[in-house]
Amino acid sequence: MGNREDLLTGAKRCLYEKGYGRTTARDIASASGVSLAAIGYHFGSKEALLNLALIEATGEWGEALAHAVTAARASSDDPEQQFAAVWDEVLKTFVEHRGLWASQIEAIAQTEHSPELRDELAKVQRMGRLALSAHFQDLDEVPDNETELSRGIFYQALLSGLALQWLASPDQAPTGQDFLRGLKLVSATVLRP
Repeated sequence: MGNREDLLTGAKRCLYEKGYGRTTARDIASASGVSLAAIGYHFGSKEALLNLALIEATGEWGEALAHAVTAARASSDDPEQQFAAVWDEVLKTFVEHRGLWASQIEAIAQTEHSPELRDELAKVQRMGRLALSAHFQDLDEVPDNETELSRGIFYQALLSGLALQWLASPDQAPTGQDFLRGLKLVSATVLRP
């Protein structure tokens, strides 16, 4: 690997271990074994490096999510049980990627004061929503259309809410069965014939 790749790897490690807000340029340089000046040379700023590292780490988590969803879907032929199993598997990915989720929450809070970060997150929002739609349907990819975007928005809202609840209190986070029960109750109220 070169200095640029080493810096990205070091920044990802710092996001997991220290978080978005507490990571310094010196931390990244130390974690990557690269000089402090290389951050500016390759990325322009620590923030630009952290933003890219956060987006890449989230993409890597997306791969773990895809595997988890595939495994959960294979556990049953019943769509309701598959739905519940998928959300239970999502919870398991949070354990391994806790530092990433905490960093994402920190980063989102920073968007009020960082237009650059807000712009970076906005650039990947649509792509992320479409990826969620594909993952939760167990497809390699989905067409970029409003139907799939709406599906992705729904899954993103569930996922974000679950992540926040789990970070606050893992023991009280909803299970897949809780999600299934809630979906049925809301559907009965909203989608009445």
